[in-house]
Amino acid sequence: MYIDSIAANAQLFLLILVRIIAIVQIAPLISSAAIPQIAKIGIAFFSAAAIFPWLQTVGYPIPEAGLMYAGVLLGEVLVGIIIGFILQIIYAAFLVAGQFFSLQMGFGASQTFDPLAQVQIPIMGQFLNIIAMFVFISVGGFQRIFLIGVYRSFESVRAVDFMIQREYLFQLFLKSLGELFEHALVISFPILGTLFLISLSMGLLAKAAPQMNLLMMGFPVAIGVAFLILFFTLPFLMEAFGRIIDMSFYKLIEIFARSGGGP
Repeated sequence: MYIDSIAANAQLFLLILVRIIAIVQIAPLISSAAIPQIAKIGIAFFSAAAIFPWLQTVGYPIPEAGLMYAGVLLGEVLVGIIIGFILQIIYAAFLVAGQFFSLQMGFGASQTFDPLAQVQIPIMGQFLNIIAMFVFISVGGFQRIFLIGVYRSFESVRAVDFMIQREYLFQLFLKSLGELFEHALVISFPILGTLFLISLSMGLLAKAAPQMNLLMMGFPVAIGVAFLILFFTLPFLMEAFGRIIDMSFYKLIEIFARSGGGP
């Protein structure tokens, strides 16, 4: 009976499915290339099946013309990409934070393979990325992706609403990119600032005592001090990670409230 209802309203189900697939392909962690595509499509399908009865009850406008339906279909894909991209920008702040002080620590040339993003990143960026992943899971990031990114988006926003608010979305993207570097700098500043003071002190000592090989001495000192500060500030960093992740979902809710015009 439920399958028959989906088959009878295949156009509505397809609109739901393509938005969720776009979110799953872009959102943090679940978009990883390490996750098989069949698993992502399965998650999107079952999520669409869970949303379908509610959306069928409240109603969702479906154009009768084929060309207009194709335009709405592309709009739904764009909505999913925007939702996933906003979350991905915020999550990328942790990786950028590690890259900020990897060079000053002496790990600038140390690259490691990230199995989630399938790219080579600095070792400290990978460390913060793994911590952020655990924090994302502990604060219910996956549940929020589907409760806020999927359910709340269908409750509040249609594809045409995002087209109307395209200027606001463009400004939001620029602002989000600025906040990416702002958050990364705030996260890395305790270590980055301390390493800057160490480099400055080593430079002054090198001027005062040129006969000392302070270049070789500076690397172990910088590495040791950086790990020591990271050890003491890790609880505060995890708290900051949680706030930044919460902020990304609050931003999504703000976008939905600004766009309005839900079904």
